Formats: sequence, structure tokens, C-alpha cells
Amino acid sequence: MNIIITIPSYNEEKTIGVLISKIHKVMKANRYKYKVVVVDDGSKDKTAETARKAGAVVYSHPKNYGLGDSFNTEIKKCLELKADVIVHIDADLQYKPEEIPKLVNEIRNGYDLVLGSRFKGKIEEMPLVKRLGNIAFSKVVSQITGLKISDAQTGFRAFKREVAEKVNISSKHTYTQEQIIRAVREKFRIKEVPIYFAKRKDESRLIINPFGYATRAFINLIRVYRDFEPLKFFGIIGCIILFVGFILGLYLVYFQFFGEGIFRH
Repeated sequence: MNIIITIPSYNEEKTIGVLISKIHKVMKANRYKYKVVVVDDGSKDKTAETARKAGAVVYSHPKNYGLGDSFNTEIKKCLELKADVIVHIDADLQYKPEEIPKLVNEIRNGYDLVLGSRFKGKIEEMPLVKRLGNIAFSKVVSQITGLKISDAQTGFRAFKREVAEKVNISSKHTYTQEQIIRAVREKFRIKEVPIYFAKRKDESRLIINPFGYATRAFINLIRVYRDFEPLKFFGIIGCIILFVGFILGLYLVYFQFFGEGIFRH
């Protein structure tokens, strides 16, 4: 198998070199045929330079577009490089490269999309707001797909070339969940494996403002329902509007027959 390990990166010069070195060590020890691809999403530091020195193929965006666009660039470049299997891992060293063989082995066992589940493994540290957001997203994805998913947000996953070709990602915000939902609908085989999730060494760029993160997470939850369960989403909105209209109608009927009686003391 030709395995491509992809790493989306934004201002990760402190960790990217160490991560790539660890990936090389693991992949060579297992005698895999592989390449490391880094998508530099408009970093303002030396992420791209450090990644090249560590032996990665680097593609740089002219500015910061976000994770959704970075993921689509990863897919495009991996297909150009004739990948049989794509392993996606974040750049911050919270996921362990040593566990890449876990995911690859399940691909060899016949699965099409393998998710590294933090909630089935061990979480060294995760902020409460992020933990609650991850749990909420996973429940929503589980309801939509009918498949029990414990960690729909995981940034550590492996998938076959066929998944990359057939599952088109359109969202700029919820690509992790979208890939799972669309893969289920394309009848691909999906499995979760327990992984270790380490404490981040520096400050997270996602949760600098917990309130802002929670707000974005809530908006993205709404987007997932709107995009993948439109009948249910608009049905709920319709029921709410109908209920409010019904209450308002009762009030108007009461007011019509009893005048201002409801305001009397």
C-alpha cells in the first residue's frame, strides 16, 4: 500500500518537525511505503520551512483558509500522489504517531474509514467546554447516521482512496463530521479504535475564548442538522412556529370574548 500521512498546519513550527520525525521512525520500523504531506494553511512562522527540512512534501496556502479548505487540499494532493491509504493527523502532538499502525491495520482488515477515538482510549487532558462539544457532536452524528460514534470530531483517522474519491467535503466548518456522515451514506465500512490523547504543550488556538468556542460549536451543530437532516430540522422549526401560533391564537380568542380580563387584578 502507498500510504500518505497528511498534516494540516497553521503556525506549528514548534511541533511539526518533531511530529514528522516520529512519523518517519514509525513508518520505517513497519516497512510501510509512505510519504508525509503537510498543508501549510498560510502560517506566519516557519512551519513550511521546518516541515520541508524534516522530510515532508509541503503545500502552502497563500493565506489562512481554515481546516475545511486544508482538508480538501490534503485530499486533492493525496489523490495526485496515488495514495492507497490516507492517514490524517493533527500537527500539535496530541495524537501519537506510534498509533498509526493501529489505524492502518484496520484498513487492511477491510474497513474503509478508521477513526481514532479519544473517548474509547485515554484522554490526558481536555477542556470541559471542548469535551462537552465533542460529546454533543458525536451524539448528533450518531443520530443522523444510525451508527454509534463516540468521537466524531477526531483529528486522527485513516481512510482508503475510494473514500477520498467518493466523499466530497463541502463544509468549511464541520469536515470531520461530514466525512463520517457521507461515508455512511455511501455504505463504506467504518470502525473506531481507542487512542491516546495527550495534553497540549502550548495554548490551544481553538479555545482561547471558551464562550466563543461554545458559540461556534453550537452554530456548527445547527449546520450539521440543517445540511444532513433538513426535513427534521425545518420540521422542528415548523412545529415551534405552529406551537407559538397556537398559543397566540388562544390568547386572541380569549381576549375577543373576555376583553381585557386577563389583565385585571
